[in-house]
Amino acid sequence: MIDLLLALALQTSDPIGDLLEADAEMPRAGREAEIPPAPEPRERPVHCAGEFIQGAMLVCRTAPGTRIDFGDQSATADSEGWAVLGLDRDQGEEITLSARLPNGTEFLQTHSVTQREYNIQVVEGVPQRTVTPSEEDLIRIRAESQRKAAAYTSRWEGAGFAGGFIAPAEGIISGVYGSQRVYNGTPGRPHYGLDFANDPGTPVVAPAAGLVVLADPDMFYEGGLVFIDHGQGFTSAFLHMSEVTVEVGDVVAQGDQIGAIGAGGRATGPHLDWRIKWRNRYIDPALVLEVDPASLR
Repeated sequence: MIDLLLALALQTSDPIGDLLEADAEMPRAGREAEIPPAPEPRERPVHCAGEFIQGAMLVCRTAPGTRIDFGDQSATADSEGWAVLGLDRDQGEEITLSARLPNGTEFLQTHSVTQREYNIQVVEGVPQRTVTPSEEDLIRIRAESQRKAAAYTSRWEGAGFAGGFIAPAEGIISGVYGSQRVYNGTPGRPHYGLDFANDPGTPVVAPAAGLVVLADPDMFYEGGLVFIDHGQGFTSAFLHMSEVTVEVGDVVAQGDQIGAIGAGGRATGPHLDWRIKWRNRYIDPALVLEVDPASLR
């Protein structure tokens, strides 16, 4: 755990990635995510779980209502004191985190960010129409892009991220975050997901509690696609599924089945591509699995 005891100092291309990035609950059976108790009702500094690495997730706890500015983004701690933050894939060597508590007290701290090296992957055999779409396909792609952009504006009031994350499927890791892919000789944008290769029909489950904000069994690039907002817009996307078993508006618990592994859309074989986005940046799912919010109890 990184304990951010902030000192008082503030006086002052992958087409799938392109389209995913284009920027009241309905009860559902299943167990509830275990959320640590709320902080004591007093002002306190910000405490975060996670590490300052390119593409990392930080789960933070502080006084409810605290505003946290993090690079070019900001978040406000919910009524339980929870806030979630994320570092970009290409985040620079330093980032500043500042916090303004409800009583007006302000804190500031600058952190060094661990830099990473990413691999380039050559992928052959994908359907050529997904590399060079026809005009007819482009009409469909644009419409689907608008739906995905709208889904990414969701800001669920729950805090599923605070219960931690589990892997959404079993399988061999066949693709990692940050690597750039070359499809049939055509360079794409960086790959932002964590890929699990396994047999078609292998269950896909919710890695954390959240609200389903998009569910479609047949998207052009992604095949079966589901978005889950885990709170404050920290949103998982599940691509290439052969089956989608949830609907928009469902509230799922960690471990609930949401679909099954497939090979739809731009895929050369059956696998799940799991992606996570926070605000305007994609987060590394592998690093998310390492964060333990329970340390903030």
